Amino acid sequence: MKSRSAWDRTSRMQEVIPMKHRSPYSLVDVKAVDVERIAQRLGGQRCVVGVDVAKAEPVACVYGPERQFERPWRVRSPGQIGLLVEKIGQLRRAGPLVVAMESSGTYGDPLRQALADQAISVERVSAKAVKDHAETFDGVPSQHDGKDAAVIGELCWRGHGRPWDWRELPEFDQALRYWVRKLDTAQRIQQVYAGKLEALLARHWPEATGLLKASGATLPGALAHWGDPRKLAADPAAGALLGQWGGRYLKVAKIEAVRAAAAATVGVRMNAWQVREVQETALAILARRRQIRACRRQLRKLTRGQQVIQAQAPAAGLVTACVLWMCLGDVRNYPSAAAYRKAMGLNLKERSSGQYKGRLRLSKRGQRLTRKWLYFSALRWMRVPAVKAWVQRKKQRDGGKGSKAVVGVMRRLALALWSVGKDGVAFDAGRLFPGRPCQAA
Repeated sequence: MKSRSAWDRTSRMQEVIPMKHRSPYSLVDVKAVDVERIAQRLGGQRCVVGVDVAKAEPVACVYGPERQFERPWRVRSPGQIGLLVEKIGQLRRAGPLVVAMESSGTYGDPLRQALADQAISVERVSAKAVKDHAETFDGVPSQHDGKDAAVIGELCWRGHGRPWDWRELPEFDQALRYWVRKLDTAQRIQQVYAGKLEALLARHWPEATGLLKASGATLPGALAHWGDPRKLAADPAAGALLGQWGGRYLKVAKIEAVRAAAAATVGVRMNAWQVREVQETALAILARRRQIRACRRQLRKLTRGQQVIQAQAPAAGLVTACVLWMCLGDVRNYPSAAAYRKAMGLNLKERSSGQYKGRLRLSKRGQRLTRKWLYFSALRWMRVPAVKAWVQRKKQRDGGKGSKAVVGVMRRLALALWSVGKDGVAFDAGRLFPGRPCQAA
């Protein structure tokens, strides 16, 4: 009869995959790989080369039948990318082969292009699936490069990969991507400088930000011209210049209030270096504003006559419609509105177990840029009476918090964008929340 301790040891033993090496995940340099030996072991059978993409040292692992895999290969990028492709090509001549990769930014693009030049098939495996499969693979929840490459290979072997051919984007998509990325970069830089300007004004002219926006045209224009609020107050032509920069949006009463605040400010007196810093910061904001306007003009010119983007522009704005096209592609390729919303990462997820009831949260699995720009569009529509009534009731149910109301508008707006883009129907804000009286914006 076995002792209790011996019985516990045998009964609790987890099943793991068979491994021939003492350290199966130890890396071997790709230059030392014997492809002929691997091909002989495979015997002409199909295999998968899983690649864990990295910036400096991607790792490749050959996964074959009967859950067997070779020691992972260490590849130094970019110097050994060509050698890796050569080794994979030799292995493909011995039998069917496919390369599996994660979608990890742009680090894997040189390898994908090199594989496509050699007509080697590439499939994409979800990074989330790799993480979830780590413990199932060998009974240990750890993750490292060698193991991840083997896990990627097994998932592709089981049919969890998707074709990921290397294709150049059409000319329209390339131009759209260029202008959208340039506009978004300029906007983020503008926000940085606007934050810096607000910090400087909190010290030297704290009354200014209560009257004008630091990211607008009037306040940066005034600070770039005078630098010091006391100089603004002393200039008799200040009113005319402020009216010129503010245009029809700046009323005479606001101009007088700005001049009075500059004359009676309690801010710290400025020296020459502080004036220079304020002026340079304001000039940087104005430069970014000009760049953003130029990008918007180019996008309007580029998308003129583009059916889907022009249909979505009244609902979300032209830039947001361009962002959706760049990140998600043609809306007509999605079978349903829910699928389109899921691609944005706006679908809900839940973690519940037993008596514990988890909260519904956004999955956020799509590209961040789509949610960022759709958030701005939702804020604009929340001012419309047809939507504002629902938002107010939602805030009351949530104890005065408005974050869930914004998410609700974003989710409804995503469904509407699919409908107007796919069917070409006109956008109606009153239909975002059916049963509510529609009022003109």
